[in-house]
Amino acid sequence: MASSTHSPAESWYQERESAWLYRAVAEHETDPTRRRLFLSLAQAAETQAGIWAQQTTVDEFRPRVRARLTAMLVRWFGVRALHTALVALKLRGLSAYQPASPTGHAMPTSIGDVGRRHRALSSGNNLRAAVFGINDGLISNASLIVGVAGAGVGSSVMLASGVAGLLAGALSMAAGEFVSVRSQREMYQHQIGLERAELAEYPNEEAEELALIYQARGLGQQQARALAQALIANPEQALNTLAREELGLNPDDLASPWGAALFSFCAFTVGAALPLIPLLLGLAGEMLLPAVLAIMLVGLFAVGALMSLFSGRNALFSGARMLAIGAAAAACTWLAGRLFDVGVA
Repeated sequence: MASSTHSPAESWYQERESAWLYRAVAEHETDPTRRRLFLSLAQAAETQAGIWAQQTTVDEFRPRVRARLTAMLVRWFGVRALHTALVALKLRGLSAYQPASPTGHAMPTSIGDVGRRHRALSSGNNLRAAVFGINDGLISNASLIVGVAGAGVGSSVMLASGVAGLLAGALSMAAGEFVSVRSQREMYQHQIGLERAELAEYPNEEAEELALIYQARGLGQQQARALAQALIANPEQALNTLAREELGLNPDDLASPWGAALFSFCAFTVGAALPLIPLLLGLAGEMLLPAVLAIMLVGLFAVGALMSLFSGRNALFSGARMLAIGAAAAACTWLAGRLFDVGVA
């Protein structure tokens, strides 16, 4: 029952606030199909609020500052830019903004189709995150070493700076990824808990909301209702589907916070370790900086070429673009180092 998560008064307030936000989104939605969807969801939320109102004493409804601010930002930037904030405020139907064409996000026509595309993307997202992590480590640490070299320090100081930069950057990336994934999991767990309570309290209304979303994405009314009813009949399948289709959340993307932190730490470390190779091999003098730059530029070109797998651009173009970006970053840090030339032998 919903009361296991929130009191009837709190549940009434959340439904009323959801209805208010649905109408605020609909007011600034130019697509008539999606506007009808949000107005229908607003009516459904008001109906559900009426159910809770029968179980408690309610006060006059006033939307919170957070809801008002989100509605204002939606008016300025649109729904897509505020997706996460709207999900956190218990807004449904956001998957209606996903494309419904076969080349985009094809509409499911059976229970087995629901979530298939999301599951296929999970491994690709991990590979993409690894490439970007290596790129971050390579650019940041190579630029740091070049900047320190520009200050005229010796190879031992360059090595110490590079190791410190590697550890600081990798730990920072790991901490950020841990907090990000942990927050994502907490939001998902909170939202799925609300869905579980609502599914137990009024399953027919939840099925109708799901059908409205499918209709807004191009499915016929009867087919949408039949699919929604079939999904709601299985509670666990229903919760998974509601997370994807109402909340726009993908449960398969909810990795372990510790695993994500370790993955990010390792990816950054690999990239940041590359410019340290000449220093670890004992190179010094005039050969040191060219060797660091050579490894940096070759690594950047390779990473840029790998990124073309995700962007669809030409590999040579992507590699050259990343090389230019990294070279510009290194030049800036080298010039900054020259401004603080300490002349250490």
